[in-house]
Amino acid sequence: MNLNIQISHFEQLLKNGYSLDIVFLLKLAEEGECLESLCKESPKLEALYQGIYRKGLITVEDKLTLTGKAVLEFLTTTEETTTLVRKKKTDDEFDLWWKAYPGTDTFKINGKSFTGTRSLRNKKDECKIKLYKILEEGEYTVKELIEALEFEVNQKVNNSIKTGVNKMSFMQNSLTYLNQRTFEPFIELIREGHKQEIDTPVSGSTDI
Repeated sequence: MNLNIQISHFEQLLKNGYSLDIVFLLKLAEEGECLESLCKESPKLEALYQGIYRKGLITVEDKLTLTGKAVLEFLTTTEETTTLVRKKKTDDEFDLWWKAYPGTDTFKINGKSFTGTRSLRNKKDECKIKLYKILEEGEYTVKELIEALEFEVNQKVNNSIKTGVNKMSFMQNSLTYLNQRTFEPFIELIREGHKQEIDTPVSGSTDI
């Protein structure tokens, strides 16, 4: 472990609420250490560990988030004028994902209507918090999340056409979808080169 912290670094860390203890744990996480096991024997370390998780510096798997990586990258700078700036979240990425999520499980394709019974978009504010936590982990982009969503919806629409049964009725509501990370297997399929498309545009209250 090699940390060369200058006075300018130290000042910026304190300004942003990061102690040297936090930096030390982030460096251990970067090197692949299991922080949970390391900290569980000491109440003080356990409190510190929970603190860096709440600050969004590590994931539940003890991996560095984008913010955590930014803190360590900041410590490699040599110019005294460089400042540690927390990235401000905008609503743009969430709005793109929210608009892509089907409004209901009702849709129409090839002149055939599939009637649903429920709304699929719900608890918007909670979805926004969850989505940004997922993006902060740095493993997926909002583009991939939208592509995974479209993949699943197209798959359900195609199966509905084949069976005559509305498979969109099995689509999770937006918050459950994020909490259960339903997008993950679809992202893996897309990364492997698989595609799921429908030839005819879908119309109806799914907003697809």
